[in-house]
Amino acid sequence: MAIELSDELIKLEQAAWAEQQENALTVETATAVQAAITAHATATGQSRYEVEAALKKLVRHPAEGDDS
Repeated sequence: MAIELSDELIKLEQAAWAEQQENALTVETATAVQAAITAHATATGQSRYEVEAALKKLVRHPAEGDDS
């Protein structure tokens, strides 16, 4: 089963990744991403860990494509 990701979740992770690249990740941003991942996984019945892994792969390694 493919992991479903919302646009909002992707945007949050992109913001967090941008902050990480600048060594400026805030607790607020990290907390917001983690809370959104948990809420999304719960709402869609998906594994929280699989959602997080798919999200990070999509945002951090987009050239690898979506073969999950």
